[in-house]
Amino acid sequence: MNARIDHTITSGTFSLDGGTWDVDNNVWVVGDDAECIVLDAPHDPEAIAELVAGRRVLAIVCTHGHDDHVRFAPELADLVDAPIWLHPDDRVLWDQTHPDRAPDAALSDGQCIAVGDTELLVIHTPGHAPGAVCLYAPGLGVLFSGDTLFQGGPGATGRSYSSFDTIIESITGRLFELPDETVVHTGHGDSTTIGEERPHLDEWLARGH
Repeated sequence: MNARIDHTITSGTFSLDGGTWDVDNNVWVVGDDAECIVLDAPHDPEAIAELVAGRRVLAIVCTHGHDDHVRFAPELADLVDAPIWLHPDDRVLWDQTHPDRAPDAALSDGQCIAVGDTELLVIHTPGHAPGAVCLYAPGLGVLFSGDTLFQGGPGATGRSYSSFDTIIESITGRLFELPDETVVHTGHGDSTTIGEERPHLDEWLARGH
């Protein structure tokens, strides 16, 4: 296989429910030397375009609709001439940031995205956001978890359109079905594995986040 995963970190803000916070976001680019997909377009579209390095971009795939993941999606789409894909359940969040620009296509649970030699399976994992998705590349042994699962627990569920019970159901019912050795590349912070996180479920349930 000629698959490659490229990564950069962008810095900016996240705003929701009247608050704004400084954040660093992971951006993952998956594909080969000829084509790729970009996972999320949070900040600094020029830096993301540099990571693409002239390859054909099949899509900008949004793991969810929070503004720190989609704020520069339209600008990046213009830069690299690619469509924007988002799960329709997150239009309520997308529209807060881009009321005049709709995504180009809808992601769906079970959808298979082929890029180069790699196939990525879309897994709908609501909880952090109603339309949150993860992308699983079984051939690479990698899960791109967005803000659903992090090193140390589930994504935040204390704001609008989120639910702790729902994210736990998504993680236990969908993500913990994956092999222990599956590497989890997250939307923020360090990567982890399914096997590293699974034993801590009771701790998360006890603390409630």
